[in-house]
Amino acid sequence: MGQKAAIYARVSTSDQSCDRQVSELTAFAERGGFDVIGIFKETASGTSANRSARNRLIDLAQARKVDAILVTELSRWGRSTQDLLDTMNKLAGWKVSVVAMSGMTFELETPHGRMMATMLAGIAQFERGLLSERVKSGLAAARARGKKLGRQPGQRPKSDKLAPKVIQAVTDGRSYRWIARDLGINKNTVLEIMKRHRENP
Repeated sequence: MGQKAAIYARVSTSDQSCDRQVSELTAFAERGGFDVIGIFKETASGTSANRSARNRLIDLAQARKVDAILVTELSRWGRSTQDLLDTMNKLAGWKVSVVAMSGMTFELETPHGRMMATMLAGIAQFERGLLSERVKSGLAAARARGKKLGRQPGQRPKSDKLAPKVIQAVTDGRSYRWIARDLGINKNTVLEIMKRHRENP
């Protein structure tokens, strides 16, 4: 029996299908002698952080239940060069490799893998530089047009959006600490919401 592998397939939009990727990766696994223990499919844009199937697969890798992750190409796995590097470093720590159909295998223990990591790190830094330049250029252009940037005084978009949930949770008898943890906000934010609510019920 070969290495335990999981297939990961992703498409960007709902009008696309993962079937072709799964079919090609299944055949690739057979040729490579991999023992496929699971197929993970999802629809998410390349930059989307919400990838539940990928997260489940990472959990599987952390539990050491898989030796390799098979993808048609590395862009199917990574959201960006930095994300690709970060997740592959994490997987390498669990002795799990990412194998693309092109034959490229990312294993940090090998000279080839270390070279790939160095190249990806350089590309990620280059991408961050370009993004920073675009952001600065965009901000400068907006200021030149007289546009006010950033949150204006009195604006609390996230706090105001979560206020009804916070108030209801307090009404239900939940502790401020529990509410903060459940909603992913600071305890002080809960205190501020309730203070405003009591002052302006």
